[in-house]
Amino acid sequence: MAGYKVPISVLVVVHTPDLQVLLLERADRPGFWQSVTGSQDEGETLGATAVREVREETGLDAAQYLLTDWNRQNRFEIYLRWRSRYAPGITHNTEHVFGLTVPSPLPVTLAPREHLRYEWLPWRAAADKVFSWSNAEAIQDLPQRAR
Repeated sequence: MAGYKVPISVLVVVHTPDLQVLLLERADRPGFWQSVTGSQDEGETLGATAVREVREETGLDAAQYLLTDWNRQNRFEIYLRWRSRYAPGITHNTEHVFGLTVPSPLPVTLAPREHLRYEWLPWRAAADKVFSWSNAEAIQDLPQRAR
């Protein structure tokens, strides 16, 4: 599948101990907010994908903080507008959810081609703001996960 994205991705909910959540606004879809997310590279572990995506999208080194695999998977249909990034015939993606606990709302360095702005929001407001159902569900689970 050279040149195509792998239909396996990570969703990383970056949050503080008091449940403030980092959200990023997509550059290719202004008004669409999300947690850190991205596709696995060929041969990469899911944990390595999570660390890489956090670094690429925020400038943060996830290895310095508590990164937790939530052992949660979501399978969903890839939006038509993004389907050309995948090999012909690929219509669904499997997303693996992680949490990253940071000590406080940290400043981040955005990848300008990927994101326009970032915000730290209380978890309920963050869950209401994201466009993806799987992202909203992950954030809604945060109070139980962060105990």
